[in-house]
Amino acid sequence: MSGNLFEDTDSILSEERIFPPTSEMVAQANITAYMESKGFSDYDSFYKWSLENRFEFWDDMAKKLHWFEPWTNTFEWTNKPFFKWFTGGKLNIVYNCLDRHIQTPTRHKVAFHWEGDDGQTRSLTYEQLYILTNRFARGLQQLGVKKGDRVAIYMPAILEQIVAVLAVARLGAVHTVVFGGFAANSLRDRIIDAEAKVVITADGNYRGGKLIQLKKITDEAVLETPTIEKVLVVKHLGLDISLQEGRDVYWHDLAADIPEDTFVPCEPMDSEDLLFILYTSGSTGKPKGVVHVHGGYAVGAATTTNFVFDLKDEDIYWCTADVGWVTGHSYIIYGPLMNGATSVLFEGVPSYPNPDRWWSVIEKFKVTVLYTSPTGIRGLMRFGEEWPAKHDLSSLRLLGSVGEPINPEAWIWYRHNIGRDELPIMDTWWQTETGSILISPTIIQPLKPGSATRPLPTIEADVVDKNGQSVGLGKGGFLIVRHPWPSQMRTIYGDPARYITYWETLPDVYFAGDAATIDQEGFIRVQGRVDDVIKVSGHRLGSMEIESSLVSHPAVAEVAAIGKPDPVKGEHVKVFVILKNGFEPSPELEKELKLHVRTSVGALAVPDELEFTPSLPKTRSGKIMRRVIRAKELGEPIGDTSTLDG
Repeated sequence: MSGNLFEDTDSILSEERIFPPTSEMVAQANITAYMESKGFSDYDSFYKWSLENRFEFWDDMAKKLHWFEPWTNTFEWTNKPFFKWFTGGKLNIVYNCLDRHIQTPTRHKVAFHWEGDDGQTRSLTYEQLYILTNRFARGLQQLGVKKGDRVAIYMPAILEQIVAVLAVARLGAVHTVVFGGFAANSLRDRIIDAEAKVVITADGNYRGGKLIQLKKITDEAVLETPTIEKVLVVKHLGLDISLQEGRDVYWHDLAADIPEDTFVPCEPMDSEDLLFILYTSGSTGKPKGVVHVHGGYAVGAATTTNFVFDLKDEDIYWCTADVGWVTGHSYIIYGPLMNGATSVLFEGVPSYPNPDRWWSVIEKFKVTVLYTSPTGIRGLMRFGEEWPAKHDLSSLRLLGSVGEPINPEAWIWYRHNIGRDELPIMDTWWQTETGSILISPTIIQPLKPGSATRPLPTIEADVVDKNGQSVGLGKGGFLIVRHPWPSQMRTIYGDPARYITYWETLPDVYFAGDAATIDQEGFIRVQGRVDDVIKVSGHRLGSMEIESSLVSHPAVAEVAAIGKPDPVKGEHVKVFVILKNGFEPSPELEKELKLHVRTSVGALAVPDELEFTPSLPKTRSGKIMRRVIRAKELGEPIGDTSTLDG
């Protein structure tokens, strides 16, 4: 992070609308029950207590899980910035996802409803998932996989992908899931860095009606991966594929000799033993292998799933992310399963074959909790309100948002069209590196459009200047967290020096890389990545705020704002605008949009350049890649684009 980024940011977006919870929501909330057990009736007092008693809080949360051996120390931080949670404790996250439910009525409950790209459906109960996971684990054992081995998983969003993840972790091996749409070189680089010995893939799949030849891509990738010993292939489509003798094996062939009642005990893992490596793109040419461990990650994912989504036994929960992202790890697989939830797994895309695909899935499965991305919402906004209006969405009781900051107008559209102007939206802030949600409302708190509201229990978040001092209310600065939490990453795989930079950029605090503000009511609003802050005439403006001002215009669906060098202003603003269906680019509309920015947030944010575009470069998880836009615009090196969609 270059030093010139460390100047205060200016807050230009003002949001006054507040939506309080109903008394019924507060009374029935999971977090209310815990607060009352500690003698609290309001969140602010409880939150203050959690900061002063963080280890008691996390002990309580950890005790909800099954441990083979109890921990001796809740937290150790003797070798800063490296730390440990629940030291001496032994557990396996998969035991908490499956085995402990098998002795309860949850065994007969549906764990996953699956819908394929072509509309096929399939469901698995917890018992069926348990049986498949044990058999898959035995198959991996037969391929030589053991505790500590790294296994790459390159699969579509099918139920076997869930089984593969759980089977690897059951054995104490380390999974690295690679999104099943990445090119061969992206898969190759991740396999090489993780030194994986097995890769699990499928013959292929359809995504938005487009065939993806996964096995063919895998074959290309492993030509240059000397550590790969076996390639395990799930027959999903029945494609005619080539198998290399001695290396490749079909899952169904391996499973033919594995009995239905096979039991593979969960490997007892030290709390700090590796669970998975997940690669996230960086500004350099090499992806970062973020390391998460069994103990703290399990506690963080289970707790936040329970408190943020307020899951009840009868809920049908749907996180629209892909398992290849951290959201899929924490809030498709591990968090929901540890809470005994019924989830939806969807193979397709939101606009195929029509822009009501998501809404049809909600209606079909009677989804009650929806967790999706601002990018997904904005992408569907452009098609109009008539698409969700075609479907019965009355089963929904809670909405969530994850990924980029959600601009206020998209938040309001989401609440109005999907939430019937009454459902709460859990706008969550977190990262691959944090492992679980850090800043988010719970169902008992008031909501403000475009704000992730307040930190969750024990999360000591603040907005500071370049010296690490709090900037106070209403001023922009740098979002930091002052104390570790259980689900935080432990290191960057094979590159601990790269991990240390998270704690050294601003001394002795975790610096998230985001700019943010805390308003007069104490609500945190993330302005965007520090790299995306634009310096105009001495003022530093968050890209999210400029973009939000444009998205509030009825013609605009999505926007990306970048700064370009300017001899007078330092930088000037250029925006790339995607219009909603029914609107056409014109000089008149360009003038109207600039005037809209001027009247809604002020002259400072008015773009000097405005370009209409049909699309924007995004990661496959839906985040707009502003640094790629900026690099292309300025003719600079683009860096790592392995997560770029298309």
